Amino acid sequence: MKLIHMSDIHLTTPGETIGGRDPVANFDAALRHAIAHHADAELLVITGDLSDWGDRDDYQRLKARLADVALPVRLLIGNHDSRPNFLAEFPEGDDGAGFVQGTHDVSAGRCLFLDTTEPGTHAGRYCARRRAWLEARLAECDGPFFLFLHHNPIPTHIGPLDQIGLQDDGIFRDIVARHAAKIRHIFFGHCHLPIAGSTAGVPTTSLRGTNHASYPNFAERELLSGADLPEAYGVAFVGRDYVTVHMIEYGYRGTVRVAGSPEYATWDRAKIKR
Repeated sequence: MKLIHMSDIHLTTPGETIGGRDPVANFDAALRHAIAHHADAELLVITGDLSDWGDRDDYQRLKARLADVALPVRLLIGNHDSRPNFLAEFPEGDDGAGFVQGTHDVSAGRCLFLDTTEPGTHAGRYCARRRAWLEARLAECDGPFFLFLHHNPIPTHIGPLDQIGLQDDGIFRDIVARHAAKIRHIFFGHCHLPIAGSTAGVPTTSLRGTNHASYPNFAERELLSGADLPEAYGVAFVGRDYVTVHMIEYGYRGTVRVAGSPEYATWDRAKIKR
C-alpha cells in the first residue's frame, strides 16, 4: 500500500511569494508530480499549514484544486490556519466537537488525523477533549493505526522549533505508549525538515514542505532558520511487516544521473566511469 504525505503548502494570494517562492505554483507542481508518479496511492494526506494567513479564499482555491484529484484526500490544519475559515469550506472535517479530526481506512489499517492547532500561538496543543477523542478512536479496534498531526510530537533539539512544537508532547506520548503495539507509524509536518525518530517507541517521520525549507541550525537560539533547499513531499510504502518513507525533492532542478548498475559483476574498475 502507498500513501502520499504533503505538508506546509502555505497557500496565499496568487502572485504572492514566501521566501522568494510561489507557494500556489509549487503546490500545483507537487500535485502534478505526485499524481504522475504515484497515482496508485490509496490516500493523500496534507498535514497542515494549508494557508499562510488563514484566509478563506485560500481554502476555496484549495477545494477547487483538489476537486480535480482522483485520489482520496484528507486535510489537517496547522498553526498558520484558521479553523473557522477551514471548516466553512470543509465542514466534513469537523469531528463533532469543533476540531478538525477524523479517520480514514486504507488497506493497511486505519489513519487517524489529529488537530494540534491552538489559536493565538504557533505552538501546538492537544487538550483533554482532543485526547479523549484519540483514546476513543484507538480503543475502537485493533488497528493497525497510522497517526497524522501537524506539530512535532518529539523534541527536535532545535531551540526555536521546539518553542513552537507540541507543548503537551509528554502527555501525548503517554497516550501513544499505551497503544504503541497497534500504532505502526506517526507522520507530522510543521518543521519543514526531514526528521526521523520515534514517539514512545513508534516510528515517526516528517519532511520538507512544498514551498520553503527550514535548516537544522542548532546554534541559533531565537530565530527560525531557512535555506534554499528543494521543495518536497513524501511517499510511504506500507508492507505487512515494514514501512518505508521517502522524501521526494520534486523541486530539485539539477541533473539526475542514471548510472551504476546494481549488478556487482559490472563494477570493473578499469572500465566503469565514476
